[in-house]
Amino acid sequence: MNIKEQIEALRTELREHNHNYYVLDNATISDYDFDMKLKELQALEAKHPEFYDATSPTLRVGGGITKNFDTIVHEHRMYSLDNSYSKEDLEDWEKRIQKILGDVAVEFTCELKYDGASISLTYEEGTLIKAVTRGDGFQGDDVTTNIKTIKSVPLQLKGDYPSKFDIRGEIVLPFDGFAKMNEERIANGEEPYMNPRNTASGSLKLQDSAAVAKRPLECLLYSLAGTKLGVETQFSVLEKARNWGFKVPTVAKLCKSVDEVLAFVEYWDIHRHDLPYETDGVVIKVNNLQYQEELGHTSKSPRWAMAYKFKAEQVSTVLNEISYQVGRTGAITPVANLQPVLLAGTTVKRASLHNADQIEKLDIRENDTVFVEKGGEIIPKIVGVAIEKRPETSVPTKYITHCPECHTELVRTAGDAKHYCTNFYGCPPQITGRIQHFISRKAMDIEGLGGETVELLFKEGLIKNYADLYTLTKEQVLPLERMAEKSAENLVNGVAASVAIPFERVLFALGIRFVGETVAKKLAKAYKNIDALMAASEEELVAVDEIGERIAQSVIEFFKNEKNIETIARLKEYKLQLELSADKLLNQTETLKGKTFVVSGVFEKVSRNELKKLIEDNGGKVGSSISSKTTFLVAGDKMGPSKRTKAETLNIDIISEDDFLAMV
Repeated sequence: MNIKEQIEALRTELREHNHNYYVLDNATISDYDFDMKLKELQALEAKHPEFYDATSPTLRVGGGITKNFDTIVHEHRMYSLDNSYSKEDLEDWEKRIQKILGDVAVEFTCELKYDGASISLTYEEGTLIKAVTRGDGFQGDDVTTNIKTIKSVPLQLKGDYPSKFDIRGEIVLPFDGFAKMNEERIANGEEPYMNPRNTASGSLKLQDSAAVAKRPLECLLYSLAGTKLGVETQFSVLEKARNWGFKVPTVAKLCKSVDEVLAFVEYWDIHRHDLPYETDGVVIKVNNLQYQEELGHTSKSPRWAMAYKFKAEQVSTVLNEISYQVGRTGAITPVANLQPVLLAGTTVKRASLHNADQIEKLDIRENDTVFVEKGGEIIPKIVGVAIEKRPETSVPTKYITHCPECHTELVRTAGDAKHYCTNFYGCPPQITGRIQHFISRKAMDIEGLGGETVELLFKEGLIKNYADLYTLTKEQVLPLERMAEKSAENLVNGVAASVAIPFERVLFALGIRFVGETVAKKLAKAYKNIDALMAASEEELVAVDEIGERIAQSVIEFFKNEKNIETIARLKEYKLQLELSADKLLNQTETLKGKTFVVSGVFEKVSRNELKKLIEDNGGKVGSSISSKTTFLVAGDKMGPSKRTKAETLNIDIISEDDFLAMV
């Protein structure tokens, strides 16, 4: 056997031992023998660098240093899940599914929801190419160097894997490993880590991958993203991924009804405490992947999946004081300042009280003993008061009447739960809040500029609105507290680079009330440029798909304001993108304007998503289910018979893929 063959044989053997130990939990060699073989391979590779292989088991020990984690756009967006907390929630979800799919039998795959840090791994020809954090779902941080140190992440796959795909999962820290890490920290006189989830998440952004390699992290995988994956159901996705070499939890069940789903939930709500990892619920997915495609997504979540959250942990503590925060829209949020208490692995000091109605409903008062839980295991909220422990001197809470920052009298309109400060252009938290929104990742994504710096710039009188950012110079920002020359350069360069951000994101960044990411995209597509949008009437705005009266009135009110008009004029002067780019306009027509299409089945010439894009690019609307408002049903192979029957009953034209392509 020559040197190259010897190296390859050792790599193959060590990969197999790694898989058996870290994925199958079934060691087939002693730790000592494994270490000896690894050292033998390291020595051979050191002598023969010409046989370097990026997937070699010797690279698992880390050593690469990452100073800055590059931002990577996800090829396939990572959506968040809708949450449910009751049988009624699940039944309502099932009804929504049946409304879209028609009268078909729907099976569900139930999996445990592991509480870790979400990750997306990309493989090409069976080799790990990159690992990216979830980020905001659209883009995340490239943490490939650190992920390669996790032994349960295969660097090279085996079997009949697709040529290219993404696989999603959670980076978790098992309880045993977490306990050992804390034992070492305490022995070294260091503060113990608070909980496994946050420690796992923090591990991904350590600069030294050798430090990551020392942490007993694991990667549990659960879903694929890509095209031509060769699988038809979610349950087979799990089986296939195991065969390719991934660590896929075996705790999954195929269920034929919501009752079976609930039985799975009830069992694991009790037995989850026997598991080696943190879990906070069950994820239920429509099993058939074709049905998943038909159901599609809302702006935030897949319609074909639901997270059923286990009952939240609850603790009691004392409410010391109620304070009030002012948001960028002027909305006032009351906040409970609590005696610190440990809840679900983190120390909680504050909790939202939502609004005046919630305070009145629970009769919440300062110095009360209150019950706190994490809504959806994330945001602490007060769910009750121990009245029997209330001090005799207690007095009912009087909601504030004036803004805590600028002292403007608050208003509350009929039907609105919140009180508002109307001093839109003079209230400091509103001004800085709008600028912080403008620079945020989903908006202008200005590198080198954070929320604290915005407040500092405002405090020093360097900016009064977001247009002022584009006049900043390095010399102006350099004297600021904690601002080094490189930081000042990054800030100014980050602002300058943001002029390339596309129109729909600039529109979102403006901070018009009720105009979120999805609405901004629809308005940008409908009006093409800021001038046309500014000239639109309420009637014209409401005619745009999914734009209601409330949004239309808010848009008109924003563009009626002289200060906003002045700011827009300045942004034009600074060359921000205030119209759709030529590339986006290139293939857009009004050919299908006023027509609504429902797409169902499997297509040959274009994918379902491409077909939907063609509809929208040509001015049409994609409907999720057949109704009297549907103009055409585009029928592909394997379309459910109930959809055809409903379309025929409503006299809706049923067209083929070729018929549709001829239209555009």
